[in-house]
Amino acid sequence: MEKLRQLINVAFKKHRKLVFVAIILLILGFWGWRTFISPRTQQPQYQTAQVERETIVSSISASGQILSSNVMNVTTGTSGIVKQVFVSNGDKVTKGDKIAEIELDSAGQQRNASAWSSYLSAKNSLEAAQAKINSFQAAAFKANQTFINDAVARSLTTNDPTYIQENALWLQAEADYKNQGNVITQAQATLNNAWLSYQQSSPTITSPAFSIVENITIAPGMIIGAQSITSTNGQTTSSQTIAVIRSEGNPLASFNFSEIDVTKIKIGQKTTVTVDALSGKTFTGKVVAMDKIGQVVSNVTNYPVLIQLDTNSEDLLPNMAASASVIIETKDNALFVPSQAVQTENNQTTVRVVKRGQIESVPVEVGITGDQGVEIIPASPNRGESGVSEGDEVVVGTVATGQQRGTSSFGGFGSFGGGALRPGGFGGGSRGGGGMQQR
Repeated sequence: MEKLRQLINVAFKKHRKLVFVAIILLILGFWGWRTFISPRTQQPQYQTAQVERETIVSSISASGQILSSNVMNVTTGTSGIVKQVFVSNGDKVTKGDKIAEIELDSAGQQRNASAWSSYLSAKNSLEAAQAKINSFQAAAFKANQTFINDAVARSLTTNDPTYIQENALWLQAEADYKNQGNVITQAQATLNNAWLSYQQSSPTITSPAFSIVENITIAPGMIIGAQSITSTNGQTTSSQTIAVIRSEGNPLASFNFSEIDVTKIKIGQKTTVTVDALSGKTFTGKVVAMDKIGQVVSNVTNYPVLIQLDTNSEDLLPNMAASASVIIETKDNALFVPSQAVQTENNQTTVRVVKRGQIESVPVEVGITGDQGVEIIPASPNRGESGVSEGDEVVVGTVATGQQRGTSSFGGFGSFGGGALRPGGFGGGSRGGGGMQQR
């Protein structure tokens, strides 16, 4: 051990300058590592927003399409060459106004003559039924008088043969009279149907109602021919659409809501509607009908809700894709915080509030929820409750620290713009939107 100590002393005396240099290099290296290489511990930075008073709108949304509403097809069942068109798109017409004139071909003439013959036959049947009812009425009256003046007048018992016979004849005559009324009703319906068939085969096409003409599909010289269409009940009809007429009225749209949302919808609720093809335009409307039975498609139940728009637009066309937001509830002058500021854990809802440069978790009671924000119900000092007040700064996000500087970590429902709070102070906040409208 004594020899080792002597050896160290000799080496230290010979290389004293070298040892001092090594010690200085070690000190400088440690200082540089701590200053430039070692990760620095940073205090967390927060993004904040200010508590404000807003009008909060709670709504539910669904997709759907514009319906073919207030429109009627003008059709013809004839065939031939278009001789003349009397109207243009945009013209106003009344019921019975001429739309077009057709020069019938042989098939069209035969169809028109057959329809006229059916109409005349139906008309004769109706007149015969109306005339026949008079005889039934007379027979019923006569049988009633016989029964009253004989069986009743003589006070015959109900089991007397004369009473039974006269009463039966009266009841039968009365039934024949009533049944003839049904025959007349049926004959009238047959006559109406025959007249409509004749109009379909007529060379003169007229407007069925007061309206505006749209979408004319024929022109003079054009050959038209009725197309046979078989309906679900097996009946075959022949017709061709030559124009569309639109009556006054606001458009309708249908939207499919989920089984969770449809329970919140009521007739008369206000809505906003946007159409995919009409960017930048928003239409208002209201709920006018809803299907509570629903439709099941691919094991998913949807409930169609009918919405009528408050205004019409020439740009709105049937079958356009659209989206609707039904306003469920609104709250005026309500305390409002962004959704990201609200945290719930163990059935306790809290908001982190900036007070004197420090973060404090404050319990709150929430009200309605908008698209991107939440109502905070004011606290009652008499009950010793906590809460937030208008103008308070609340935390809506946290900026990550350490080696991940420059990235953000947010709580709540998503990111939210705002100022960054640093130790000793905080930046200005930003206000939430999306379903919230400033008063």
